[in-house]
Amino acid sequence: MTAAIREHDESIRSKMRTLGENAREAARELSHADAATKNRALEAAASYMRKSIAMILAANALDMNSARSKGLSGAMLDRLELNAERIEAIADGIRAIQQLPDPIGDITKEWARPNGLLIKRVSVPLGVIGIIYESRPNVTADASALCLKSGNAIILRGGSESFRSSAAILACMVAGLDAAGLPESAIQMVPTTDRDAVGILLSDMSEFVDVIIPRGGKSLIARVQQDARVPVIGHLEGLCHVYVHKSAQPDMARDVVLNAKMRRTGICGAAETLLIDRSVLNTHWRSIADALVSAGCELRGEPELCALDARVNPAQESDWDTEYLDAILSVKLVNDVDEAVAHIAKHGSGHTESIIAEDESTVEKFQQQVDSAIVLHNASTQFADGGEFGMGAEIGIATGRVHARGPVGLEQLTSYKYVIEGSGQTRP
Repeated sequence: MTAAIREHDESIRSKMRTLGENAREAARELSHADAATKNRALEAAASYMRKSIAMILAANALDMNSARSKGLSGAMLDRLELNAERIEAIADGIRAIQQLPDPIGDITKEWARPNGLLIKRVSVPLGVIGIIYESRPNVTADASALCLKSGNAIILRGGSESFRSSAAILACMVAGLDAAGLPESAIQMVPTTDRDAVGILLSDMSEFVDVIIPRGGKSLIARVQQDARVPVIGHLEGLCHVYVHKSAQPDMARDVVLNAKMRRTGICGAAETLLIDRSVLNTHWRSIADALVSAGCELRGEPELCALDARVNPAQESDWDTEYLDAILSVKLVNDVDEAVAHIAKHGSGHTESIIAEDESTVEKFQQQVDSAIVLHNASTQFADGGEFGMGAEIGIATGRVHARGPVGLEQLTSYKYVIEGSGQTRP
């Protein structure tokens, strides 16, 4: 290893450890900040966001030009692109979080023991949270606002393609902290796009970072889960399914499938596979396919479906395991709900599934047997979103089973401690 490389590595390591030290100190102060102070910071941040639209758009334009030159896909460009409406929506999301009840200090359970001890379980922040995400600049604001409201310090590491956009949004969040008299280091961003910084965050900052939350594709999640030396709240890919049962209302099935796939194809809640009962091909399929094709969606299916409809391209086995994040939908014919559930169990990612049906017993079986974080009935998978759940926003959709599952919002960014009141009791 040359001296220049060693110097480079030590420089990044030093910067990262400084971030960690500052975040740990800020977390201690933020953990006992009152709700009014945190809300002032959020209100100010949203206001700065609206005043800074031109500045944010200028930064985003540079990111978009660079991303296009690198040949990013349409779905990735859609995630990256900001406009005035989207920035207004980001500011609205910050205000929505501000208006939620403060999750810190809640007594979630309380009981008395025979010896007179009064035991309370009280919600507390997690501490310092590291967020690693791909090129979605809105995550910078959502994650920062959620962590601030829940009393956590945050270290952000977004995708290199969104570095300028995220930095512009970060400036608004930090200005909000300053306006409320809170430490600016409560919200920090890794100051380099060097990938070595990610490795340091994952494996060499356990004394500063309490939990890592990755948000991105399968390769990112796999790396984080493999390399992290602190707990991980995982967000896997969104291999989401819509199942159209024979009892489904045809018009409802068409509308829900179209929305689930085509409203925004690049989000994790977009449907990637349609499961449909073979018995309703003659009554339901044509209108669903017409709507999808008219909207520009490519269909991939089995030979039986290809023979029935020339617009369907042959599906490969890999299609059932692919998160397209694009205007492509794989279609699988099933005989009943048992086959639908079995297909989801084999190929799903545990994210979000929906059943379109009127038969109550079928719906009940689907809801009980599908083991995903979110299971919908007669509704689009695109509702897999913390804002749509009334949670203000979310950092991601957790697909694991430990600590958090589904949208990771304020409540999921807290832990608890036990506070015990006595009157001089001693243990015999």
